[in-house]
Amino acid sequence: MTVAASPVRVPLIDLAEQHAPLHDEILAAWSRILRAGAFVSGPEVAAFEQEFAAACETRHCVAVSTGTDALVLGLRALGAGPGDRVIVPANTFVATVEAVSLVGAIPVLVDCDPPTRTISVEGVERELRRHGAAGIMAVHLYGHPADMDALARVAAEHGAWIVEDAAQAHLARCHGTRAGALGHIGCFSFYPSKNLGATGEGGAVTTNDAALAGAVRALRDHGQRERNRHELVGCNARLPELAAAALRIKLRRLEDWTADRRRVAARYAGALRGVPGVRLPYTAPWAEPVWHLYPVEVDHRGAVRTRLDRMGIATGVHYPSPIHLQPAYMQLGRGAGTFPEAERSAARVLSLPMYPELPDAHIDRVAQALLAAMEDTA
Repeated sequence: MTVAASPVRVPLIDLAEQHAPLHDEILAAWSRILRAGAFVSGPEVAAFEQEFAAACETRHCVAVSTGTDALVLGLRALGAGPGDRVIVPANTFVATVEAVSLVGAIPVLVDCDPPTRTISVEGVERELRRHGAAGIMAVHLYGHPADMDALARVAAEHGAWIVEDAAQAHLARCHGTRAGALGHIGCFSFYPSKNLGATGEGGAVTTNDAALAGAVRALRDHGQRERNRHELVGCNARLPELAAAALRIKLRRLEDWTADRRRVAARYAGALRGVPGVRLPYTAPWAEPVWHLYPVEVDHRGAVRTRLDRMGIATGVHYPSPIHLQPAYMQLGRGAGTFPEAERSAARVLSLPMYPELPDAHIDRVAQALLAAMEDTA
């Protein structure tokens, strides 16, 4: 099948489209901050923390400078440090594992569950029974939550804590509970392309534990709980007021944007179901994913991606190499073939355009182009 190229390119994500209707409101908020001259640790951050905690249905939220800082400070608040084993998925963005390394702990990789591509509960249980671990980092990959109920049962049996890497899962639910309220600590990223993206970098830690929230709050501000009394060795990981103000404006639209992402995912599924060589993303019956990405698996991914690019369709690869095959983690000694499901995903996953404002006509065009590309590369 041949599909003619269109002069209008379909982007993977369109942040300009998202920000256009918010432009004046964001600038007005920034003008108030400029006039007040309060740029750090002010009312916008405090208000955003309350509002995001409510959205996640948790008691506490602590805003921080990046999603990676959220992971690092969350781990530190839990006491993770040198010699501690922390179980992490081999199929994730490197920041998940990087955070474990940055606190001096030992990342212990396990494979992913084939249907959801999230961390394998069986793999976690096997590792805990054989060698134990201080904790587990569960990643809600692509906006689909890990099976937190099953992980919680396994973790409780072995006395391990759980950190949720919810960087891609704002407002997702697992067995009815919001991401960020499922583990001991939830960690979010507000990188601009996320479902809730900042005008720059940003992150947050959520928890129902007041002591953990207090520890993260101190750690993000040079270890001080009161001014000039530094009880912990902390760092500077504060979220700026300007970023918090924009996040507050965007948070009010997040429910609607999430509904639109689900519309896009449903239309893709209807158009692509049954296409030979294409595996659609799976939704577990207990999950309410939020579709940060729309990852399909395809045969001949490189050729398919090239063909789509020529037809004006942007795509992404998340992620082209699992953690154990990254140069920074070769010292773990886990060579090719160790985690076959993670390696399969790395070789086959192709992310299609996904953003709330994506028009139905563009979705249909992407689906038609993918069908043509699959036929041309078969």
